[in-house]
Amino acid sequence: MDFPNAFVGKKSQPTTHEIKAALGPAAVPWDELIAWLTGLGLHCNEWQSISPKYGWSLRPKLKERTILYMGPCESCFRVSFALSDKAVAAARASNLPKDLISEIAGARRYAEGTGVRIIVKKSGDLAPVRKLAEIKLSS
Repeated sequence: MDFPNAFVGKKSQPTTHEIKAALGPAAVPWDELIAWLTGLGLHCNEWQSISPKYGWSLRPKLKERTILYMGPCESCFRVSFALSDKAVAAARASNLPKDLISEIAGARRYAEGTGVRIIVKKSGDLAPVRKLAEIKLSS
């Protein structure tokens, strides 16, 4: 199932109010993830849109390195990773859910790495996101 970005067509960066309104109940895990990432030393203030047709995403970074991408959708958000070969191997050897490991194994490989997306609707969905972020940070 596809969850389109909530800000497709928007030419200016979304405001905090617009983000919260789009996320609805998913604003709670959004804030939890940002707080957790900030606690790891990431900067969570860079928004980017490559085109209005794709919407906007938050790009938490450690120095200049983007660790993940957070795309607000209606009542949920998408977390995307570009994993190096080393990170993919670490993910396969981890205790991530089997369906996520299968998704990683079959994911498309891009120049930036293997693309993986996770949809977050509630706080309970954050565990694999945190694990992949830790793997990416250590690889």
